[in-house]
Amino acid sequence: MSPSSRSVALWLFSCAGLVFLMTIVGAITRLTGSGLSIVVWQPLIGTLPPMSESAWNAMFALYKQSPEFIKKNSWMELTDFKAIFFWEWFHRLLGRIIGLAYALPLIWLWVCGRIPQGKAPMLLLILALGGAQGVMGWYMVSSGLVDHPEVSHFRLAAHLGLAVILYALMIWIGLEMWTNEGPPRRLPENLRVHGWIGLYAVGLTMIWGAFTAGLDAGLVYNSFPLMGSGLIPPEIGAMNPGWINFFHNPVAVQFVHRWMGVTTTLILLAYGLRAWKAGVFDSGVCTLSLMAIFQATLGILTLLLGVPVWLAATHQGGALLLLALLLLCLRRTG
Repeated sequence: MSPSSRSVALWLFSCAGLVFLMTIVGAITRLTGSGLSIVVWQPLIGTLPPMSESAWNAMFALYKQSPEFIKKNSWMELTDFKAIFFWEWFHRLLGRIIGLAYALPLIWLWVCGRIPQGKAPMLLLILALGGAQGVMGWYMVSSGLVDHPEVSHFRLAAHLGLAVILYALMIWIGLEMWTNEGPPRRLPENLRVHGWIGLYAVGLTMIWGAFTAGLDAGLVYNSFPLMGSGLIPPEIGAMNPGWINFFHNPVAVQFVHRWMGVTTTLILLAYGLRAWKAGVFDSGVCTLSLMAIFQATLGILTLLLGVPVWLAATHQGGALLLLALLLLCLRRTG
């Protein structure tokens, strides 16, 4: 591995770490009800928080005109507003930091001619997706500033999905740079396919997790494995036509997410078992299997305990760690 490839890999892993941190802060922002506290989008001049009492009052006055204040938080004073303002401001600040941490080194690599051969298109794609992520973030927030003081769970899922794609691309290309001395081990084709199915299952489970968060669906039926008196709750088909329940009905959305999570866990454990039978069960596959069990446990505990902020944010972080481990296994084994 050349020093140049090593430095590029470390840069990408560092940016992926920042994206990981941003998703955790984003989860906390959502869980603390802070996401609609800043009702303006100032991508260039909004880096600093209000620096004077008059500036705070002006920002609070803007918030007072929002549906969230009028319909939910009219009891708030300036001190209360500052508490929710912090998380949304910090979330946006991290977005700006990630943009600089990615764009400035990329420009330097380009000027110095140190971009690895064949990697320029993917690195530029990540840059473009990063810009799109900022726009998507505001598009999501704006959905809660019109009439109903809740962001669209579809836009929330798109916002998280873009972050996950950025995170995965950074890790995957970084792994290519880190392990470019020789070809990866080749696995039996059915095991390789199994691993990619696991990757899609993790991604789909995360999307339904975003739906669950956006609809506050984790606050209904805080029990497991039963939902009420049975495995299938009676309200699962309350909406017509029936198919929209799985996208709009909080009970049905939680039902899909919980059993999708169980299914994904079983897929990953089966992957580990097949790797063991194929003689390729190494430390990476072992860690992946243990993380799958841990992540499922985190999800169940988050549900049973009524979605505490710290545990729900940890659960989201666990999904990203699980994704990174699976990408590592797929990269190492072809």
